[in-house]
Amino acid sequence: MLLVLWDVDGTLVDSAEHGRRAFEDAYREAVGRPLESSVDYAGRTDHQIAMAMLEGIDGADEHLPRLLEELVPALEARQELIRREGRVYPGVRETLEALGGRGDVRQSLLTGNLEANAAIKIGAFALERHFDFELGAYGSDPHERRSDLVAIARERAEAKLGQRVEPVLVGDTPRDVQAAREAGVPVVAVATGFSAEEALRQAQPDALLRDLSNTGRAIEAITSA
Repeated sequence: MLLVLWDVDGTLVDSAEHGRRAFEDAYREAVGRPLESSVDYAGRTDHQIAMAMLEGIDGADEHLPRLLEELVPALEARQELIRREGRVYPGVRETLEALGGRGDVRQSLLTGNLEANAAIKIGAFALERHFDFELGAYGSDPHERRSDLVAIARERAEAKLGQRVEPVLVGDTPRDVQAAREAGVPVVAVATGFSAEEALRQAQPDALLRDLSNTGRAIEAITSA
């Protein structure tokens, strides 16, 4: 069974910067003042982003749980804005539909988002029916590296489906490619999100797509990777 594990931000949907703004709202609630430093979000899990935000802050370990707790309602409050201002990337719906019609494929998410926030972003665009969330792995799962999430997803999928699965990742940053390499699974990169096509090419994914608008090519890349 092929288990297609999708990244969310930059791969499936553009949340129109509301994920970043929700983080800033949550930081303000947890720490009591606005975020003043610049943080690199691309390809990082929510836990890693939160730790970067709190770096050098007194009581960072105490603030971390509160920041992550506040992140969910902060994003939920922005779901309608995500729906109005964001978008689904070209070809995503068609590719998800085509893969979902195959008996040898299951689809879920492998994302740095907390599970609840992944559901909020996917739900903003009514994409949730394409995914079995119980087969995926999220930034809310215990991890040190993004690649740790691959083993979690594989274990969950094999336990639920009762058979061996072969994961393939689909993501939009070199960190997604790196996570797949560290986990020993194939990866398809799409240049719709946070990273330039050349940067993705240098990361050496198994396949590189400009976007998913050519459904046949996307399906071939994902299923043959």
